[in-house]
Amino acid sequence: MKTVVTAILGGGQGSRLWPLTRDRAKPAVPLGGKFRLIDVPISNSLHAGFERVWVITQFNSASLHRHISQTYRFDPFRGGFVEILAADERSDRKDWYQGTADAIRRNLIHLADLRPRDVLILSGDQLYLMDMRAFVKRHRAASADLTVAVTAVPRSQAKALGIMRVDREGRIVEFVEKPQDEQVLDRLTPPPETLAALGFKAEPGALLASMGIYTFRMDVLQEIVGGTGAADFGRDVIPAAIKDRRVWSFAYNGYWRDIGTIPSFHEASLELTHPLPPLNLYSPDFPIYTHQRFLPGTKVNKCEVEQSILCEGSIISESRITNSIIGIRAIVRPGAKIDRTIVMGGREYESQRPSDAAVPMGIGRDCVVKNAIIDLDARIGDGAQLVNARGVDHEDADNYAIRGGVIVVPRNATIPPGTII
Repeated sequence: MKTVVTAILGGGQGSRLWPLTRDRAKPAVPLGGKFRLIDVPISNSLHAGFERVWVITQFNSASLHRHISQTYRFDPFRGGFVEILAADERSDRKDWYQGTADAIRRNLIHLADLRPRDVLILSGDQLYLMDMRAFVKRHRAASADLTVAVTAVPRSQAKALGIMRVDREGRIVEFVEKPQDEQVLDRLTPPPETLAALGFKAEPGALLASMGIYTFRMDVLQEIVGGTGAADFGRDVIPAAIKDRRVWSFAYNGYWRDIGTIPSFHEASLELTHPLPPLNLYSPDFPIYTHQRFLPGTKVNKCEVEQSILCEGSIISESRITNSIIGIRAIVRPGAKIDRTIVMGGREYESQRPSDAAVPMGIGRDCVVKNAIIDLDARIGDGAQLVNARGVDHEDADNYAIRGGVIVVPRNATIPPGTII
């Protein structure tokens, strides 16, 4: 397993997650009150013993770079690393990455320098816990050139994903990126016995979707990506490789969420507050690694809290918190009512830096916040009501945005006292 190198794709501009990606790369978006999105794929890799990890980014990578450099440090005897590969200008290419395959192709020189046998390619904006060691073992046992992690999805989701047809042994025999034709979906729908043979526990009518997670033999990756102008794995590389390469599937039955939009990010985050969350962050065998902050415990003064996550360093006074996540160093003042909301907290306590702001950092007195995301270091004035009173689905303003009905207050933004949104 020491011959495996991991490449994590940090994604593009992250426009669908704006304004959370206004000042940061998509993998740097806070998750679950104390983590970052990038911690999930890195932790999946490290738990498998794959300790040579490149994170490929091109937009707003400063905060991501800072998080990685402060968090992932290896002793000098192990040879492991987690490092950023930011898009750079070269003599032969002066434009941005054109897709997932193009991003890998333009960094093949760095991957090849490590002389790996296999390259594990992960996405930086998904939630899942997978046994990557079993994934690579399956790839090698099948003598595959390329193995794709596959999950079963209902037909209602199939048009937004890469859908494949697989034989009973697990070999991929057809792949269609985001099929829209109902007849094509009919053709790609596997019979129940095939699903059972592959180990899937899915309802009849489910289809097999690519998770955007791949294992390549290094020499094959150089041939079919480095030797072509293919831009995207799902649209270009996999359909072409099926014709003359051994392309296999790896069946995954666990939790998996693609969180590329504000509503999907909001929903997936709040699922973590469930009594039995579908993604178990409390497993002693599979912890999610992140930056150690050495913060005091949460201080709760006369509050009513129901089905919520309260992270270290937060101070919550005489408030009602339901179905919400209160992040690190968050301040919630008396009389506040917070429901189905992610309060990301603060990067430092306000007392550590002088401020002339009329509105203090955190959630003010007697605020009502529902179905919202409050980014780091935001200031919500006393008596403000963030409830989407007009039932707006999409809106942009100077100090907030609404996406899919979810109110988002960007980092460092201020909502004046008494504001009603």
